[in-house]
Amino acid sequence: DMVGSVFVFPQESQSAYVQVKVKLEQPLNNFTVCLRSFTNLTRPCSLFSYATEDQDNEILLFKPRPGLYEFYVGGKCLVFTVPQSLGKSEHVCASWESSTGIVRFWFNGKPWPRKGLQRGYTVGVPASILLGQDQDSFGGGFNDQESFVGEISSVYMWDMGISTSGVEAAMYDYSHQTPIFGWRNFPYKIVGEVYLKP
Repeated sequence: DMVGSVFVFPQESQSAYVQVKVKLEQPLNNFTVCLRSFTNLTRPCSLFSYATEDQDNEILLFKPRPGLYEFYVGGKCLVFTVPQSLGKSEHVCASWESSTGIVRFWFNGKPWPRKGLQRGYTVGVPASILLGQDQDSFGGGFNDQESFVGEISSVYMWDMGISTSGVEAAMYDYSHQTPIFGWRNFPYKIVGEVYLKP
């Protein structure tokens, strides 16, 4: 159980990341990803990267600068503008459904207006899922100028959409629905200089 712990990414690097050790058997027609991050970076950085052999940005949560998030599905991107909160941790969730392409985005538990992306698409497997680096190839192709520096915690992924109350629960590490992986049973491997700290 990882509750009360964070991954600390202490410095810019091409080699440090956390690998999520999960085997997805089925392609995804719906999913939700949530995590908490704490950084004072002003340059671009990657939070959550899900790559397949065919598509390096199959799912990507990316922060080009403070106050902005990019969310990719199948290589296509939506941008969400949020309040700048340097010096505070930020909790974000993004969900997507294939049947409509509708994307929902929550910032610190508050829903943003819905947008659409990649209607009818299917997110592929097998996947390489990493925290703290942007994969430009399957499991690699890192750029130190996109590496995350700071703290990441409360990482969850579901194979379904969740409600705003579900997002609020995830912010406090309670989960109504069983995730594919979550902070209470997080399957991970640290590569390079990343530390698990209380």
